[in-house]
Amino acid sequence: MFRTPARLYRVLAIAEAITWTILIAALIARAVGAPGIVVTIGGGIHGFVFLSYGATAILVAFNQRWSIGVGVLAVASAIVPYATIPMEIWLHRSGRLKGDWRLEEGDHPQDRTWYDRTMRWFLRRPWVLVALIAVAVVSLYVILLTIGPPGGK
Repeated sequence: MFRTPARLYRVLAIAEAITWTILIAALIARAVGAPGIVVTIGGGIHGFVFLSYGATAILVAFNQRWSIGVGVLAVASAIVPYATIPMEIWLHRSGRLKGDWRLEEGDHPQDRTWYDRTMRWFLRRPWVLVALIAVAVVSLYVILLTIGPPGGK
């Protein structure tokens, strides 16, 4: 399913936009009398997908060798409702999502850096990578829930 960075990025960009819809619908529902738990549930779903999208954007940015600015912009696009969709379209049209996962060392000088070697090691072991990202996302999610929701209670 996620044989290319472009496919993985697109799925998470769309999921992030969908969860914005869930969150906004929950806020509207609460405003018209629904119990506050709808926002808690919608916000929880959105928060988890937000973190997953951020992790995906970082992984794809490393694999595709985006500049730091493009990587930061990709992650930051999740802050604005629905902005991940035009971001994905721009990345696709500008050729920044072209290519496959970089599983083998090439001629590029960056391929010899420790972080590229580490990334390739994990990409060749996708279940280990997925588990590591899942643990990181869940841990950050739990930490953020412990701190409290955005804007306080």
